[in-house]
Amino acid sequence: MSRVPPVPPTHRLVMVGTGGVGKSALTVKFISGDFVQEYDPTKADSYTKQMQLEDGPCVVDILDTAGQEDYSAIQDNFYRHRDGFMLVFSLCEYESFQAMPQLRERILRVLDAADDVPVVLVGNKYDLATRAYRRVSVEEAQELALSWNAMYLETSAKTGQNVETAYRELLRLVSRAKLRQSLAHRQKQAHHLKEAQLGAGRKDKACVVM
Repeated sequence: MSRVPPVPPTHRLVMVGTGGVGKSALTVKFISGDFVQEYDPTKADSYTKQMQLEDGPCVVDILDTAGQEDYSAIQDNFYRHRDGFMLVFSLCEYESFQAMPQLRERILRVLDAADDVPVVLVGNKYDLATRAYRRVSVEEAQELALSWNAMYLETSAKTGQNVETAYRELLRLVSRAKLRQSLAHRQKQAHHLKEAQLGAGRKDKACVVM
């Protein structure tokens, strides 16, 4: 009888950033290789793709939050039950970069998590930034990413620069985080089992009549 292959894990990512920074364009570029210039900025979409990572196959589920960052209740709901977060700003819009720390803090608060949530910081629209439209320096963005212990990448949804790299880096972080959680869970189970066995042994000794 042939063995049934294991079901590949699903890694759930969410695109986070203010409106117009290119979250949808990055997602579509990664999923299909196409560059879209027109899309509904108020509509949230979910995309899936099967991939092969270093530790095996997986299914990537990407939630594009579109313009809902202005609505905190909707925003919080998007963040729950997600494994990794791509924080995206436009290299040509300084205000979108300024929003990054607040958005990350909100993610940590909603998840009730420490600083080890899988995050990649992305400066998008590099193709425009090379034509004197840059408003965020490499040094400033790298400094912010360093304070988060995160990777910083500059991308272009139009040319495809670093798009695949950004997603693969985030997926690598998610996979590593899940492995740590799994190991911690098994260690906790082993500890509880050992405690139960010791407790049973003490109880048996107490029942011996001399």
